[in-house]
Amino acid sequence: MNSTADRMTAAYFHAIEFLCGVTPKGWYAEQGTARAAVTQAGVAALNVAYDTTREPDLGALDKMATEVGRQAERWSIMVREADDDVAALAARHGLVNRSELPLLACAAEDLVFRATTAQREPIRRVGAAESDLYTEVLTEGFEAPEGIFGPLMGGGVLDADPITGYLAEEAGQPAGTGLGIVTSGLVGVFNIAVAPSARGRGLGRAITETVLSDGIAAGADAAYLQSSAMGRPLYESMGFRVVENWTVFLAG
Repeated sequence: MNSTADRMTAAYFHAIEFLCGVTPKGWYAEQGTARAAVTQAGVAALNVAYDTTREPDLGALDKMATEVGRQAERWSIMVREADDDVAALAARHGLVNRSELPLLACAAEDLVFRATTAQREPIRRVGAAESDLYTEVLTEGFEAPEGIFGPLMGGGVLDADPITGYLAEEAGQPAGTGLGIVTSGLVGVFNIAVAPSARGRGLGRAITETVLSDGIAAGADAAYLQSSAMGRPLYESMGFRVVENWTVFLAG
């Protein structure tokens, strides 16, 4: 693997494998270059059959999709490159909606930090003892239905190395979350969520910068993340650029 995209992709998949190993109801399997990752969260992207290459092994991917679909009510198929054959495979499993998911990356020396010390001050690390509070704030930040993340961040997840969870407060109240996972010399940025009442004042940037700073201090020389359309301008202002666009297939 020589390209930036390959390196970031490998780290992302490693992080997902690790998360499935520590989340209470996680399950993970491999066949060839295809993978199955189940967390039992009620989010399709967190229960996924995928292939790590640009030329998916359709037979293996089909078997992994069957396993994920059997275990999770909401799930997805994700590939780095999708052709008509992959789309047909997904359709056979009832996944007829298709969307693009950009993978963004930035070298450590190119990151742009703008948050002030005062903005970062109310952000702290949290461990497993506060997993319920973390999940509550995460749910609020994503404006998701109560209980949708299930046990995803429960058990010992927030105490597991190389995972670091972050909780931000505003006016003494929990207002945002972040998560960093350092693998393969890279830091992955996840769970950046800010409560609606706390948005527009730089808290999302401050949380992200804290995750990045700690990841670099832990030895990462670059960072990666996936972003919604709403969050992408923020990450691009920090130096992130799209290195690859993945395709996700979801139920209709």
